[in-house]
Amino acid sequence: MRTHSHIAAVICAALIATTVGAQASPKSKVAAPRLDHRELPADQQVIQALNRLTFGPRPGDAQKVRAMGLDRWIDLQLTPSRIDDTPFEQFVARYDILNQDQNQLLKQYADAQRERQMVRREKADSAQISRDDSMAIRQIGLARRQFMGQLQSERVARAVASNRQLQEVMTDFWLNHFNVYAAKGPPEAYYLVQYERDVIRPNALGKFHDLLEAVAKSPAMLFYLDNARSMADSTRPRLASAQRNRGPAGILGAIMGGAGQAARRPPDSVQARQIQQRLQQLRNGGLNENYGRELLELHSVGVDGGYTQQDVINVARALTGWTINPPAMGGGFIFRPAMHDAGEKVVLGHKLAAGRGIEDGEDVLDIISRSPATARFIATKLARRFIADNPPQSVVDDAAAVFLRTNGDIREVVRTIVTSNEFYSQQAFRSKVKAPFEVVVSAMRALNAQPDTTPRTAQAIAYLGEPLFGHQAPNGYPETGDAWMNTGAILNRINFGMVVAASRIPGAALASLPGIDSLRSAPRATQVDAVVSLLLSGAVSPDTRAVLMKGENPLASPARAEQGQQMAAPMTDNPPPVVNAQLGGLGPRAGAQPRPLPPVPQLFGMAQIIGLALGSPEFQRR
Repeated sequence: MRTHSHIAAVICAALIATTVGAQASPKSKVAAPRLDHRELPADQQVIQALNRLTFGPRPGDAQKVRAMGLDRWIDLQLTPSRIDDTPFEQFVARYDILNQDQNQLLKQYADAQRERQMVRREKADSAQISRDDSMAIRQIGLARRQFMGQLQSERVARAVASNRQLQEVMTDFWLNHFNVYAAKGPPEAYYLVQYERDVIRPNALGKFHDLLEAVAKSPAMLFYLDNARSMADSTRPRLASAQRNRGPAGILGAIMGGAGQAARRPPDSVQARQIQQRLQQLRNGGLNENYGRELLELHSVGVDGGYTQQDVINVARALTGWTINPPAMGGGFIFRPAMHDAGEKVVLGHKLAAGRGIEDGEDVLDIISRSPATARFIATKLARRFIADNPPQSVVDDAAAVFLRTNGDIREVVRTIVTSNEFYSQQAFRSKVKAPFEVVVSAMRALNAQPDTTPRTAQAIAYLGEPLFGHQAPNGYPETGDAWMNTGAILNRINFGMVVAASRIPGAALASLPGIDSLRSAPRATQVDAVVSLLLSGAVSPDTRAVLMKGENPLASPARAEQGQQMAAPMTDNPPPVVNAQLGGLGPRAGAQPRPLPPVPQLFGMAQIIGLALGSPEFQRR
């Protein structure tokens, strides 16, 4: 008798084999002739576009696309400003914390931190803490949990309900490409609101240079990769304007708005304490290469882009002085000449003259944005997202050529990929394994669910392995299916399907599916056919159909609890435990195991079929 883990391994292998089998080997790609037509039939072309350019179709979407015409629909999605999204924007207005002024949020955070520090000092002096002070500290933690919960919830809600689906797909792509970790430090979560809203989403289909510059000047990225504290080494020349005040004290005066102003501030003020903290940082500071390295390796030319370690150093030197105002002053990007290395630099063969300021960093962004290596790197990643884990070189070459010809017009690069013959090939159809974010959001959309203002849907994504803003390394979450497929992941995805069918995800009710009531008393075969049509685009393997007909999936049995393969923690109104204690109690430290779910209830009839369909290999692919 086969074990559950063996069956999971078989399913896992089937998923990966489908993906790998859809990818030509390097040798066969060279030998294969270029396609001169779209291989997929018209109906499958629509399914392919909906699966790749949206987070999965809602009931009736395929009919709407056919009525409009596929190419016209794609053109509309490529220009999101032409799509009315008023109903969803009205929904987003419910996120009261996120709709507050960004500067005010940071100031409130700074005030809360000051109060917490005062309470801690008082406790250290008296060895006890008052009830009011204890309540104040708890309120600070609660406010931060609510803030992070809204931030994660709003991101999921946009993916579920926005009519501008391709813009949301591209926002997800760029948030992963320019990854920022929410638990880097206490201010990071607050920076992320502006990062997603003002930096990534508006530029998701614009010019790559504009996006790159917006990211480079964003407090979220400057804080995450430590560029905010990067300054010229003591052996390097600084700008002439800063030479009058050499040394940490003079530099600090310039940073805080002038040495005279800094000296006149009351000694007990928040600004005075921040001055002292910044002074200590500067005494210990110097050049930080983190952002310079990731800007080249992960954000633009790529690891094989031909740069050297000296290029990394010179890029970091060019970006010295690109920093952030303190939270008490509202945050925001600012260039500090006193921190900038004003010496001559050479970046990728381009000389940057001595004695310049912010122009150094701006020229670096121009150089790498125009690089053929950047064109290839971005084209490859976009083709991987939209076509296959190992994308055809032909479409990568075409997309890179468009990138260079249009000065990095992301919209036109994406258009080249999603209208290509390769995009509509049989090999590309259903060849991509969904990431956890895509699994959850596509299930919500398939069930015609309403967006959820609670953190519960984001919590489900975290338990499937992709906590939002929770990837610590700057490389972002994996881009290929094999990284998401293992025995535990398969079991969790099957369990998630049953959780959704049991109406445990807010907003997702089976009654929202069109025609569901008329099917409740229909024969089992009729019910299965309807679910296959509604959720699986009308086509499943014989094995999947057998599972749906029998209502039995060996991996959905009570034995899964004994194997420790359950999906994690019960759905609550708290944000998911996905980051770490640095966020003020949002969840357990990195690596901690979440609490197990109660056993998934036994389902029957249509609910059972739908739950099994959502956990099927066909639904796990797009």
